[in-house]
Amino acid sequence: MAKSTGWDPALIIAQIIALQTLHYVTLSVLIPPLLVMFAEPGSLEYEGGAANVGMIMDWRVMAGRPTTRALPGEGPWKSLNPVWSGGKQVGFTPSAQSDFRRVDPVRCWIIALCWIAASAADVYYLYALVRRPRLILDFSLTLLFNHLVLTTYYSAAIPTSLFFWAIMVAGTALTVVFAEQACVKREMTEGLIVAPPPDGGDNMEMGSLLRQD
Repeated sequence: MAKSTGWDPALIIAQIIALQTLHYVTLSVLIPPLLVMFAEPGSLEYEGGAANVGMIMDWRVMAGRPTTRALPGEGPWKSLNPVWSGGKQVGFTPSAQSDFRRVDPVRCWIIALCWIAASAADVYYLYALVRRPRLILDFSLTLLFNHLVLTTYYSAAIPTSLFFWAIMVAGTALTVVFAEQACVKREMTEGLIVAPPPDGGDNMEMGSLLRQD
């Protein structure tokens, strides 16, 4: 069957949605179990647990920045006070809450490495879904742009972490380089499969050479 070479908006949109979905599914499979095994449990639960969608969608988690609001007596929340009941303070004390809000560097590195692993998986997704080498860069940058839009909307803050941007650039570069190489190699392999000329053509050429002699 001949491949369609025209511009197909429906196909392009379907490919973009499929790639974005597969990327997030890969992260959803990798991140929660690794966080449960290696991250500090107290601060992890304070942030919503390993299965919290913010572990994928909030750029501040990867950047190692707190995602919760300031404690009572800090920043614009100075008017808030702890809740007391029966002469006892209910909930966390400020010192205990501060311990849970402390950034866990192991969690940051786990999420960053999972992003790189998902970018490596994107190589196969692009190889299977997009196939054309000249479109690999476009789809990879589209995936990155969509994530930047979503993470900015989710966290209500534009990413400003150099570590976050370094991971994004490294993951996208890895995807583009290896996916393009894989697609080019496949096209070269398929292009070498050429049907041999019919025997009649060889006989005709040989006959014409003999007549010239």
